[in-house]
Order: sequence, then structure tokens, then C-alpha cells
Amino acid sequence: MEYIDNLPPMDLMRSEKMTFVQLIIPVESAHPAITYLGQLGLLQFRDLNADKSPFQRTFVNQVKRCAEMSRKLRFFKDQIQKAGMLSSPRPASQPDIELEELEIQLAEHEHELIEMNGNSEKLRQSYNELLEFKMVLQKASDFLVSSRSHTTAQETELSEHVYSNDNYTDTASLLEQEMQPELSNQSGVRFISGIICKSKVLQFERMLFRATRGNMLFHQGVADEEILDPSSNEMVEKIVFVVFFSGEQARSKILKICEAFGANCYPVPEDMTKRRQITREVLSRLSELETTLDVGLRHRDKALTSIGFHLTKWMNMVRREKAVYDTLNMLNFDVTKKCLVGEGWCPIFAKIKIQEALQRATMDSNSQVGIIFHVMDAVDSPPTYFRTNCFTNAYQEIVDAYGVAKYQEVNPAVYTIVTFPFLFAVMFGDWGHGICLLLGALVLISKESKLSSQKLGSFMEMLFGGRYVLLLMSIFSIYCGLIYNEFFSVPFHIFGGSAYKCRDASCSDAQTVGLIKYSDPYPFGVDPSWRGSRSELPFLNSLKMKMSILLGVVQMNLGIILSYFNARFFNSSLDIKYQFVPQVIFLNSLFGYLSLLVVVKWCTGSQADLYHVMIYMFLSPFEPLGENQLFWGQSVLQVILLLLALVAVPWMLFPKPFILKRLHTERFQGGTYGLLGTSEVDIYEEPDSARQHHHEEFNFSEVFVHQMIHSIEFVLGAVSNTASYLRLWALSLAHSELSTVFYEKVLLLAWGYDSLVIRLIGLSVFAFATTFILLMMETLSAFLHALRLHWVEFQNKFYHGDGYKFNPFSFASLADDDD
Repeated sequence: MEYIDNLPPMDLMRSEKMTFVQLIIPVESAHPAITYLGQLGLLQFRDLNADKSPFQRTFVNQVKRCAEMSRKLRFFKDQIQKAGMLSSPRPASQPDIELEELEIQLAEHEHELIEMNGNSEKLRQSYNELLEFKMVLQKASDFLVSSRSHTTAQETELSEHVYSNDNYTDTASLLEQEMQPELSNQSGVRFISGIICKSKVLQFERMLFRATRGNMLFHQGVADEEILDPSSNEMVEKIVFVVFFSGEQARSKILKICEAFGANCYPVPEDMTKRRQITREVLSRLSELETTLDVGLRHRDKALTSIGFHLTKWMNMVRREKAVYDTLNMLNFDVTKKCLVGEGWCPIFAKIKIQEALQRATMDSNSQVGIIFHVMDAVDSPPTYFRTNCFTNAYQEIVDAYGVAKYQEVNPAVYTIVTFPFLFAVMFGDWGHGICLLLGALVLISKESKLSSQKLGSFMEMLFGGRYVLLLMSIFSIYCGLIYNEFFSVPFHIFGGSAYKCRDASCSDAQTVGLIKYSDPYPFGVDPSWRGSRSELPFLNSLKMKMSILLGVVQMNLGIILSYFNARFFNSSLDIKYQFVPQVIFLNSLFGYLSLLVVVKWCTGSQADLYHVMIYMFLSPFEPLGENQLFWGQSVLQVILLLLALVAVPWMLFPKPFILKRLHTERFQGGTYGLLGTSEVDIYEEPDSARQHHHEEFNFSEVFVHQMIHSIEFVLGAVSNTASYLRLWALSLAHSELSTVFYEKVLLLAWGYDSLVIRLIGLSVFAFATTFILLMMETLSAFLHALRLHWVEFQNKFYHGDGYKFNPFSFASLADDDD
């Protein structure tokens, strides 16, 4: 045990040692001190104003100012994106400016942009109206000219009808009145011209027809140009229309309908000369507006380019300032109102760096009083902090997704780095598929520097974050694939010739035993001759099922052993004596013994039925084993192991609660007397300080029920968890059989035809199935099952996972979209 205690600590085995510190900062040094601590990123502040709302805190006005500046910067960013420009990703080399000066600059830029946008919108609206007016003039002129030519063609017939009927003015139709100008003037036939969106024209025409009861004539034509919609900034196709009607009542109805449908109406004179004159004036004004709009857009783009050159730096500056004031709001004033008092957690190795940063802040602020930094005792559990790198971070995230480790608890990520990709590979074993995954992982790793600086989608970000997990999973898949001797389900004689030969012409057609051993065993992995033989499936099922049991028992034993190191580290001898020891005895008396039988059977080549041995170990422990006996003294050993398993259950259940009750009674006898508090001890204790002690009451019934639940869970879990490891066998078999089906029923079947087209189709289907089913769906399935084996079967033996992460105040962790 002394040798174990003297071993150097592992970086990831236990979290960093933390200490609770208190800072007493003069007001003039507060801002630079917090800024330097944010750059360092190694101190987690504790909120001493948790009972106050955000509007009751000291620096609420500064936070509001920063939030307002963030709003303005987001407005600039939106304007730059709408203009189709890109802001500079790297901050411009500009001398540092104060926050107040930046606030003035942002206000000026915002006022300038809003004014330019307002002028641009007005000019754009005028331009759109003139453009619509021009198109209405052109289309309406065409309608009126065609109407006049149509009138001339029918003039003779219409004149005879007029002179033969004295009451023509009262009885003429609207079309006839339109074709006869003199009658139009007499009867009041008029028209309204305008323009409307193409998507509304059908409903618009139907509504006009119903409102006028059909007493109208509707002409329409597609506008020659699309018009920019200022609200959506998209080009909209529009329709020019002319509505002929009679009567003032019909006119008011049509105008109201035009207003309801958003149609713009424009006056078009009937006189050709006036129309031409107005058209020339409109074209002249359009040319002037185009020039004005171009000048305004160039001026606006120039202003946005200037802003975009400094936008990244300004956003970083405002984001940092807001984070500094948010952190200052977590501090309290002392009684003199001249110093700020803060508390927090930091790693022990960071104490010197923090003190140096505080000294630098004191010098920069020219304060006559230094910042006091001292260590305090704390009752609250410290946060958990692991120093990880780009390789180990993904595995730590897998463990943290289940629960963050308790402070100084054994970290499962150390073992997950190896066991997770290995158990994945046991289910995914195929060295052809493993090579495909390896190529994908190497591509992600080769582009690491490029992709890490880009903003990726959710799926791609997850894939890139797990690139080293994918790397090890692919390497172990190649290894297990070589053991299974499967390359896209095809076996190869990689390590020499087979140790078996067929009894008959074809092993698959053999009526008796298909294979006969005639040489030394195959040096590595499964002999390729098993593929296609009658005994292939029974052999591989037996191999993978027993291997799954062995791997499961080994990993569960590793979890129990880690619980011993946890108990030893926290000086809990009760957990060692009454939890670790009976758990080891119970698990290995049953499933450790089963693993021993599997290994002995493999080594001796015995034909013993292990199902029969394990079942009758419980039903008839004293009966002789007969032909199922694997070694001498097996019956006696079974009885001893069965008795040990029975003894281990009450050993786990009863002693620990009663011993805890006795220790609690002895500890608090005479507990009504306590130490008197002194002013030296309590002078720096804040109202919300973590130093306030709280004594928990001992509830024996609660402790006993908890221990009983834990014991029952372990006993039942030993059976269910061992059976759960059979998923390794099931997933491996499913992956192998799917590969075989795609190879034999798709690729080989298509290759049996002489047609090149059929072969290409078969190859395409095989590639599609391999990529999307075997390399994507099967990878995800094996990943999730390996995740379950680690979270449930492995970590529940020792891992509490009820801690909380170390979350230091750091500028590096500020999100880009942080307000």
C-alpha cells in the first residue's frame, strides 16, 4: 500500500486540487483586477449578491450601457450583412480607446446610418413610384390605342345602331360606350389605371367583378420590369391594370378595393400628347433618382466598410467590458464602502499567477493600497477541474455527459480513452470498414487548424469535436476486424494458410463434419476456412458470446477496483470493508467463476455444457458434475463460491448503517458544547460566505434504506449487467451478417451478369448500402451501445458524478453571440 501511495499522481486520474480564496480589492483597482483575472481565466467567482435582482446591483448602469452598445454593434452587423459585405474577421490594428469614447463613436455611426437609411428608403419609394407610373403609362397607352383601333373597325355598324335607336345613351353596353368617345363623355364612362402584385391579381379581378356586379371592363398586362420591395429587399413581379367603369359609386368602390389589395393607382390622361409629355418628365426624374440613389449607396457602403474594419475589435471590447461589470456585480462592498470583497475557487497551481495579476492591476491603477488575496476554509464542495487537451477533451465530454465527477473522485475518462473505442470495435469489427472510418478521421485531423477557426453546423461540429474518438475507434475496428478476419465480410489468408481442409468437395455441401484440422492453428484471428462452412455460425456465436462475458466481467471488476481507490483516497475504511470486499466476492463467486470455466474450456477443448454447470450450481450444488466436470475439485469449489456469494449479500447490507450510527452517537455525545467564536476568526466572514458551517442530522432509517437499495441494486445488477454485455455479441453478429448480405446478395449477384449496366447498378447499391447503413447507421448504433456499457455497467460501480464543473471567469470562453 505504501508503494501505491508513493506513485506520482496522474493528470486526469483526479481533478485538480482547488482552494477557496477571498479578494479584498480597492475600488480604484477593481476594474483592472477583474480584467486581468478574465485574461488569466483561472478564478471562479462566487455570487455574493444572489438574493438581489439584476437591477439592484452596483454596476447595473454600466451593464446597461454595454448592452446598448452591443445592440448598436448588432445593428451595424445586420446592416453589413444586408449590404452583402463582409466584416473583417481579424481586429484592425487601432490604438486602444476608452469605453466612453467608443460609446460616442457608436452613437454617431448609428445616427448617420439611420439617417442614410431613411433617406435611401424615401428615395427608393419615390423611384419605385415613378417606375410604376412609367410602366402604367406605357401599358395603359397600349390598352387605349388598341381600344381606339377596335372602335374604328366597328364604327359603321355602331353608328347605324345609334341613329336607329333614340334611347341609345340609356341602353348602350359599357363596351359600346367605351368604343364611342362622344357617348363616353355623355354617359360618364371613365377608367382607373394602376399596378398590383401578380400573386393578388386573380382575387383582385374577382372582387372588382362582384363589387360592380359585372359592370366593368378589366384589362391587364405583365409589367416590363420587376420592382424591388423595400420591406423584403426582393424583386417582385407586378401586373399593370386598367379598369373601365361608369358612375361615381363604382369609382369609390374600385378605389377602396385597390387600397385593400395594396394596388397603386396612377392618373393616365386620355390625350396622347399629354401622355407623351408626362412620360418624358417621368423618365427624366427617374434618371435623376438613379444617380442620387447610386451616390447614396456608395456613401453608405463606404461608411459600412469603415465600420466593418473595426467591428470585430469593438464587439470583443464591449463583450469583455460587459463581462467585467457582470463579474463586479457578484462582489460586495465592505463596511467602509471603499473596497470590494469577492470570493471564489481557483486551482492551487494558479495561486501565484493570480497574485501576479493582482499586483499588476494595483500598479496600473496607481492605488496606494494593495489587493488582499488570502485562502479561506470552505464547507461547500469545490468544483471539478480537469486539464484536458484536444485529444482527451472528447473523452472527458463523454463522461461529463453522464455527470460531472465529484471533487477528487476517480475520473473514468482515463480508462474510457481505451475501453470505449475498444468495445465499439468489438461490435463493429471489420477492417475494411475500419479503414473507411480511419480515412474520415485523418481528413478531419489534417484540417484541424482550418476547421477549428470556422463556424460549423451542429452535426459537423459534433463530428469534428470527436475526431480523435473516431481515430481510435477506427484503429481498434481494424484490429478487431483482423481478429474476426473480415474485410467487407470477406475473409483473407493474411497470416498464412488455413489449418483446416474440407472433408468433402465443398464444405458447405458436406453431410458430416465439414472441416478437418491438418496443421497448426491459424496464427492470428479466426481461420478463414470457417467462412462458408456448416459450423461457421455456431462457432462464431460461441466465440463472440463467451468473449463478451469475459470482457464484461473484466470491466465490471475494474469498476469495483476503482471504488477501492476512491474509498482509500477519501479515507473511508467502511466502504473498503463493507462494500468493496463483499462486492468483489459476490461478482467473482458467480461470474468470475463462469469466466474461469470459459477459459478452462477453451484451453482444454472440453465438451462440457457450461449452461448446465451454472444452473445446477444453484439448483443441486451437491450433485456430481459427471461429464461436465472441467477440473479436479470443481464441485467443492462451487459449493464454497456459492456460500461466499450468499454471505456477501448481508455483509453489504447490515454492518455499515449500524457502524455509522454508533460513530455518530460517539461523535456527538456532549455535542451541546461548542467552541466560542472569536472576532479574529469571524471578522472577514460575509453573510453569504461559504465558510458558514451547517451540521446535518443523522437519520438512521434513511441511511439503512439507502444501503439496502444500493445492495439490492448491485446484486441484481451483477446479473443484468453481465447479460447486458451480450450486446457486444449481438451487434457484432448483426454487423457481420449485414455485410455478408450486401456482399453476396447485391455485389456478387450483380457481378454474375455479363451486362456492364447491371454491374454498375449493383456496385452503386453496394456502395450506398455500405456508406449509409454500415458506416453511418451501424457506427451510430455501436457508439450508443458502447456509451451505455460505460455509463451504466461500468461507471455505476464507483462513479457518483454529482459534482459541478469549474467555470472560471475567462474572456476566452465568451460566446460570439453573448449580449
